[in-house]
Amino acid sequence: MHYYSNSPAETEALGFALAEVLTPGTVIAYRGDLGAGKTAFTRGLARGLGYTDMVTSPTYTIVNEYLGGRLPLFHFDMYRLACADDLWDIGWDDYLDRGGVCAVEWSENVAEALENPITVTIEKTGPESRRITIEGVTDHAALSL
Repeated sequence: MHYYSNSPAETEALGFALAEVLTPGTVIAYRGDLGAGKTAFTRGLARGLGYTDMVTSPTYTIVNEYLGGRLPLFHFDMYRLACADDLWDIGWDDYLDRGGVCAVEWSENVAEALENPITVTIEKTGPESRRITIEGVTDHAALSL
């Protein structure tokens, strides 16, 4: 389903709404160019899961952990990984076993390791506007903003 955002705040609101329907072990595969809004979406996701501190891009750390909400959120940046084997090397299975939500930026680099993810594709349609496509969610009614 397609959604449209006219600002980072609206992108965050959609992430917040998605958080309401997530269950332990959910994997979210982000697709989108640099600066598309993947981290803004994740800020909303974290807030929707009950995390209140600052959320930043894991570009240099590969994964940021946000604990203390309804579910833990593990925010990955796979930009620097060459293949899915690298994902297993950083303990991907351990994160899956922890019962949280794994949100994966640059998911196309490790696509073969992601089983049945929710896919969030963010496309720039203007300086602040975005077209956000969410696939793999059964209850899109919960995402109405």
